[in-house]
Amino acid sequence: MRAMTKRQFLACAMTPALVPFAPLLRAQGQEPAWESLFDGKTLGKWKKTEFGGEGDVTIENGEIVMAAGNDMTGITWTGDMPRENFEVEVKARRLSGNDFFCGLTFPVGKVHCSFIAGGWAGAVCGLSTLDGEDASGNDTMKIREFETARWYTVRVRVTTERIQAWIDDEVFADVRIAGRRIGIRPEVDLSRPLGVASWRTKAGVRDLRLRRLAAV
Repeated sequence: MRAMTKRQFLACAMTPALVPFAPLLRAQGQEPAWESLFDGKTLGKWKKTEFGGEGDVTIENGEIVMAAGNDMTGITWTGDMPRENFEVEVKARRLSGNDFFCGLTFPVGKVHCSFIAGGWAGAVCGLSTLDGEDASGNDTMKIREFETARWYTVRVRVTTERIQAWIDDEVFADVRIAGRRIGIRPEVDLSRPLGVASWRTKAGVRDLRLRRLAAV
């Protein structure tokens, strides 16, 4: 293979396609800003979700603590919420119990979906529901062990084309919306449009935030 000339090397180095897109956006200050949804002191535009049988919701040391319910305890956002082209992120932890400590419900266009972390005896994660199947039975199901009292970062991104979800830096879902029947289980109807819930588990959440993305 022939060696590149200095001019060829410089031309390739200056080609935009070779520049990583995300770092370029950060360098130019164009990455969307995060909006905080929790001030660490009051529920603000969050409200305790009246599932029936829910546990107490309190704020302790900058953390929203959701006591174990029979069956669910949660909070629901009452403020403005985009339907697509957004990311929502929450730090969550299981304080006691052995079921999901973060059931994050969010809009997907005209419908809603949930991302479940630590359900079905404490380890199942995935989107609920896809094509009528909850997280334990569809193609996003993953098994992950969670440590009690440890914080995990749960993030969901919704665009016009995809739903993506992460726990910390690990991808847990990456689903094309087209051709899929997206929904929620009836138990979390009251979590719409945006909510966090736990199932028979005491959980803590903090650092809830949202950012709006440019249409793709």
